[in-house]
Amino acid sequence: MMAAKRIRRGTWLGAAAIGAAFALASPAMAKDCGAMTGLALDKGKVTAATLVAPGTFQPPAGFGPPPGIANSSYKALPAFCRVQATLTPTSDSDIKVEVWLPAAGWNGKLVGIGNGIWAGNISYAEMALTLAAGYAVVATDTGHTGTGLTAEWAVGHPEKVVDFGSRAIHLMTVTAKAAIKDFYGQAAKYSLWNSCSTGGRQGLMAAARYPEDFDAVSSKAPANPMTDLMTQSMWAGYQAHRTPGSGMTPSLLAFVHKAAVAQCDSVDGTTDGLIARPGACRFDPAMLGCQPGQTSTCLTPDQVATMKALYAGVLDPKTGRQILPGWPVGSEMQMAVLMMGKEPFPVATDYFRLLVHGNQPGWDWMAMDYPAEMQAARAYGAKMLNVTAQDLQPFFARGGKLLLSHGWTDGLIPASNTIKFYGELQQVTPKAAQESQLRLFMVPGMDHCGGGEGASNYDTLGTIDAWVSGGPAPDRIIATRGGAATGPAMPGAPVLPPLSRPLCPFPAIASYKGSGSKDDAASFSCTIVS
Repeated sequence: MMAAKRIRRGTWLGAAAIGAAFALASPAMAKDCGAMTGLALDKGKVTAATLVAPGTFQPPAGFGPPPGIANSSYKALPAFCRVQATLTPTSDSDIKVEVWLPAAGWNGKLVGIGNGIWAGNISYAEMALTLAAGYAVVATDTGHTGTGLTAEWAVGHPEKVVDFGSRAIHLMTVTAKAAIKDFYGQAAKYSLWNSCSTGGRQGLMAAARYPEDFDAVSSKAPANPMTDLMTQSMWAGYQAHRTPGSGMTPSLLAFVHKAAVAQCDSVDGTTDGLIARPGACRFDPAMLGCQPGQTSTCLTPDQVATMKALYAGVLDPKTGRQILPGWPVGSEMQMAVLMMGKEPFPVATDYFRLLVHGNQPGWDWMAMDYPAEMQAARAYGAKMLNVTAQDLQPFFARGGKLLLSHGWTDGLIPASNTIKFYGELQQVTPKAAQESQLRLFMVPGMDHCGGGEGASNYDTLGTIDAWVSGGPAPDRIIATRGGAATGPAMPGAPVLPPLSRPLCPFPAIASYKGSGSKDDAASFSCTIVS
């Protein structure tokens, strides 16, 4: 059995997925790959269809394997039919789509792959590793080209925002299903979604808007609700500029993180350098305040206030009431990404400046009225960009499976958002569906979509594949750690020893049985701690 392979933004193809890849006999091709240029698409056109020989695929410039993925990822690819299409549902749309179809060994299933932040490119690395496991795979740039960090492409182009929000993913899925039927002469047995961050939100949106598109969705660290996340990101960036002395350096954030782990690690019953119950720990950064005469390795009063504001979440300044969740204790190591620039995180700054406020000269992010700005952000984009718990009920009604997961140390998208969303799902989803079609797994020590100090490598695709193929709802997922514990804020982090842990359905946590190695998942059971 092949070893697990990592996909950028935290998607993993492990033994379960790869084993499932060859469970079905490979259907014979119904036509030559080159003939796929004649595939009829509604408001779109196949621009190229090429049979790619084994190991010869070359991604466009700038799309080589990301950090953590071997350079041999593309060289290991089997032969496949690469179908490229451009979709134009409106006169302002220009949606690029790629469908990769195994020339042999197709397992009869389709996987949709998502994007990061503002999208703007096709996720070739994720496509490659998914294809290598025997799946047909599809991805899109969502209708524009860009770095993903800025939103200038959306100014004056409201239809492109609709494409980004939901339409491009739906149409790429329709295109992929048509291509599969044409190429193999039969439909895919199951369609699965597997992605993280913006990709996690895209999976939720697909399930909400088009319940028939996918049979199971893995949504890791979903950027949902997106408009509220933009407000939270602005809040975090503002705290670092609130006063001349309120900023936090990566070294100071690491100092706070070390203190948080020291206090909160054992709250979950196991002293292992990981925080599994951040909500149960009353960590106060004031304990790190500078004493008289102390000028380093401590926090000034302004810096203490910055950390408290990040943990507390977005507050109404008039009432002190929380209006949006904050970041859990332990997620400090990546927070620098949101606070180190001259302005807040550019994804959020562009959302407010360019889209919500139309690039008006008088808008000042330093003077934001957060309750009013939260509502303005929703008024502009909620219908296009947010998914509510109620929106997913038709998906559950047709039998769809939803796997949510999030790292507790994610410093970019607060894990608290996914906890809140899961609670909302529990309120409106029928009990039977909750038991058999819905799961949330929280991951101690996992940063945004992967990496970090914990066991963050786990097989989301194999999990939903087994689930939708008739297996029971997952009650345990094995996660492993190996290599450097890295995150966007802390490059060059130390190499940590191997570790395996069970991930447990929330609110259960992995509890040490009292014997055996604490580095071995077999030494832990899933328990609910009051």
